Amino acid sequence: MLAKSFISALVLTTALTVPGLAQARPVTLTVNLSQYGGDGAYLAVYVTDPAGAYAGSLWMAGGKAKYYRHLSDWARFTGENIAEVNGITGASVGAGRSLELSMDLADALFDAGYTLHIDAAVEDMRDSPNEIAVPLTAAGAGQAVAGRQYIADFTYGF
Repeated sequence: MLAKSFISALVLTTALTVPGLAQARPVTLTVNLSQYGGDGAYLAVYVTDPAGAYAGSLWMAGGKAKYYRHLSDWARFTGENIAEVNGITGASVGAGRSLELSMDLADALFDAGYTLHIDAAVEDMRDSPNEIAVPLTAAGAGQAVAGRQYIADFTYGF
């Protein structure tokens, strides 16, 4: 199981850092937050494989590791291992604001049963694990997906 997670994470990180080694495509992820009336949101963007096992982290919005435990599904998958997000973090995202991320993702992730997840948490407000869960498919590109609490909508595109 550990080897499978490692290989899946390697596929993700290889696609992000050395696209020439794997067939990859440029992808833009756009997260639009709702006007929830609180502090900036922490967001964990990660992928699970077709069996629902953790495959790797793509981005972490929010820089204080002490709040990562509030991203409970991500924290459960990773054991709150900060090494999972070293080098792929940014500031938290304020209410009503947007986060746009551009990265290369391995072609093997699309139309193969992988799911992109976003956990959200806001200080002094309820946590929202699995705020977004969307299958990575070519047909899903450009299709807005509504969030459950803090995220107004999410899209990805090629």
